[in-house]
Parts: sequence; structure tokens; C-alpha cells
Amino acid sequence: MTVSYPNTQLLIANEWVDAISGNTIAVHNPATGQVIGQVAHAGIADLDRALAAAQQGFEIWRDASVYERAAVMRRAAALLRERRDAIARLLTLENGKPLVQALGEIDAGADIIEWFADEGRRVYGRIVPGRNTAAQQMVLKEAIGPVAAFTPWNFPVNQIVRKIGAALACGCSFLCKAPEETPASPAELLRCFVDAGAPAGVVGLVFGNPAEISSHLIAHPIIRKVTFTGSTAIGKQLAALAGLHMKRVTMELGGHAPVIVAEDADVELAVKTVGAAKFRNAGQVCISPTRFLVHRSIVDSFAQAFKHHAEGLVLGDGLTEGTTLGPLANPRRVTAMEQLVEDARQRGAHVLTGGHRVGSAGNFFAPTLVRVETTEADLFNQEPFGPIAGILPFERLEDAIAEANRLSYGLAAYAFTQSFKNVQLLAHRVETGMLWINQPATPSAELPFGGIKDSGYGTEGGPEAMEAYLNTKAVSIVGV
Repeated sequence: MTVSYPNTQLLIANEWVDAISGNTIAVHNPATGQVIGQVAHAGIADLDRALAAAQQGFEIWRDASVYERAAVMRRAAALLRERRDAIARLLTLENGKPLVQALGEIDAGADIIEWFADEGRRVYGRIVPGRNTAAQQMVLKEAIGPVAAFTPWNFPVNQIVRKIGAALACGCSFLCKAPEETPASPAELLRCFVDAGAPAGVVGLVFGNPAEISSHLIAHPIIRKVTFTGSTAIGKQLAALAGLHMKRVTMELGGHAPVIVAEDADVELAVKTVGAAKFRNAGQVCISPTRFLVHRSIVDSFAQAFKHHAEGLVLGDGLTEGTTLGPLANPRRVTAMEQLVEDARQRGAHVLTGGHRVGSAGNFFAPTLVRVETTEADLFNQEPFGPIAGILPFERLEDAIAEANRLSYGLAAYAFTQSFKNVQLLAHRVETGMLWINQPATPSAELPFGGIKDSGYGTEGGPEAMEAYLNTKAVSIVGV
């Protein structure tokens, strides 16, 4: 089926506009490597226009009632659902993930928007009894101001949704620097908010040079909150810049999620669960399971079952029916996978399946499993962000927990066991922001979503996510 792909413009004050310079950036289909469209490349003048619009939008939106905000957000979610098929196809064209996964991303995004719309009604202050009985003491929660959001290409809709949902529900305006690799689906997401009735400037969208945009927006006095999803290295740079200007930040950074498969685990359940999670979006997921720590007594049976699962995946264009594993986002990711495999081989690891590029067109890499006996390989120390998994046996559960905690990452972790004692040990000793036991990842809107250590700070789920978009003000009043 032929799917047309639009050229993407900037969104400033509810108008879709080209960059003042007329500059654009080419967008490629990762399944073919071919250019499919162009995206506007914003310059400083465009950014200043977007900032002014964000300030004007904030002054309107902060004074809207929570019910007005919720109504607009719910209409946006309804429009996103109505347009899901068309947006999902654009997402697959620019990102490469199988269409069924793109549809799932759209559906989850609409759900998250609705949840935050309702949660905005529960942003409460409080009355505090005073020591002076003639005084009334209040604690108010107020929108922090215009937000600058920086989002990645792996989930081009939902990485924005988690940020825009909390921001708008709290009364902030929202200016997003979305990924140049995948611009069309973010544009269609924000179009839903415009069409739902968001006042001009409440939402904005820019693309261009990431370093130039981030340095200009974060330092600008209009921006009062920064939220970023991406690599740990870039996140540290942006957090440092925000700190220079006393801007509040939420950072959802890299991960290298361990999977602990205990001696008493249900191997079939473990393989079925983490197999699907490992190769979702070709492994380009921040919470993707990557380090498989398996008890030595079951490691052979686990590895064989996992190999069977991997070899049953259908690699191909995400728009082709039956595809279960799409291409990597760009050629750099293919090179990174080849380097990880070669490094592991040189360190004595055994490649159970995959380990190689597939075809000459597009960014395809075979689903790959590597069996190791030590943690020296780069695969066990660097976030792979691709369709590759390392399997390492352990003797004692305490050893597996120590390995899970060894790295500076602490975003997500998984475990499989049938022992309540093990569950308690894992729950309290694994150093991570999110832990799923005997189940796949379920990052629902109502639960916190974020990491610890070098995986960032703050959360983009649950009521906790709202606090980063609110100022707390103490007010004490004495009648005269």
C-alpha cells in the first residue's frame, strides 16, 4: 500500500509555518534509506517567535479553569483516536516500527492524555491551621510557566504525550523540540490539540539543530521548566545548562535493564514475556530488557527457548503485513550493533543467533542473542539500544542483584520467580526506578515512569509527574 508522507512545518501561535530562512532537513525511511520528505529547520528568529507565543499562550491557559483544560485535552485525545490509522502509518514510515506497534503507541497516547486531563482536576492546595487564630494560611499550587520539551525518535508520539499531558493539565504552555528523524507524527499529535481548541501559543513545535535549539530555549527567561528524554550524556549536559539558569528539570535518560531469571522461574513465561519486550521497536526502547541474568541450572533451556523465539521473528518493512521486527532508525545504529557483536566475540562470547546486518537496503539487523560468561563485553556495559541481548549465568540470587546494580543505570528492571521470599528481596534490593516481576512492562499513566542514578530524575507518570510543573506558594492572611 502506498502511503504519502507530508513535509512538516513549524507550529507557532497555532499556525503551521515554514522556517523564516526556508531551510529544511531531509527525512528518510529507515526501511529503504530513501528520502520521503522534508522538515522545516528553525533558526533563532523562529525560536524567538515560538517563545513569545508560548508566553502569550501561558498567560491565557494558566487562567483557564481545570475543567476547560480537561475538556480541550479530552477532545485532543478523541481526535488522536479518530486519526490513529493515518498517524500510525506516518509513524511507521519515519520510524520503521511495525504498524501494529505504531497503532499501539497511538492508543496508549490517547489514554495517557485522558488520564492527565482528569488528574489536573486533583491539583489541590491546602489550608493550614495557623498559630495566629486571626490568620488564614494557604498553600497554593500554581503552574510553573512555559515548558521546553526535548523528545527522541524511538516513540515520537508517546514521548511527547507524557510531557504535554502533565504540562497542560497543570496550566503550563508547551514548546516542543521534536526529533528531526520522525517529525510528521509529532506534528499530527500537536495538530490534535490545536484542532481541539487549545488557545494560540499553548502548544508549539520546532525542529532544527538540536544543540542550537536546546541552548537557546533552556537559557531563555521565558522558559521555566525543561523536560528531556534521551541519552545520559546529553541529559547531563542539558541538566547542567538548566542548573545555570535555575530551571526545574525532568530527565528520563538511558537504561540497561537487567532481567533476573531465578532458579524457580517459569522459563516459558519468562521467554514469552521478555522476548516480546526485547525486540519491540527493534530494541530501541529505553526500558528494553538487555542484560539477561539467568540461573545456571536453567540457562541452557532458557537460551534455547529464547533463540527459538528470536528466529521466529519476521524482519521487514513495518508497513508489510506480518512484519514483527522492523529496521533500526538509522545506519549509525546498525554500525553500533556490529561493533557490539564483534567486541563480544573477541572476548570469547558465543553468538547463539543473528549478529549480522540483513540486506543492502535499509537499516536491518538480525535479532541477536549472545551468551557470555563474564561482564567484560561492551554489551554488558553500554546500552545497546537495538535488537541484541546478552545472557549471563549466575549461581546465587544475591550475585544477580549485585550485577543488576553494578552499572550506573537505574531505569527499569525485570525479574521472574515463584518465591515470595525472592520477590521481597528483589523488590527492596534492585536499584531501579521501575521493576516488573513475572510480567511485561506496564508503564501505565497512573504509575510513576522514571529512573534513578544516571538514568535521570523525576517521573513522567502518576500524580508525582504533576509536581514538576507546579510552583508551591505559601500565603498567610490577617484581616484588617
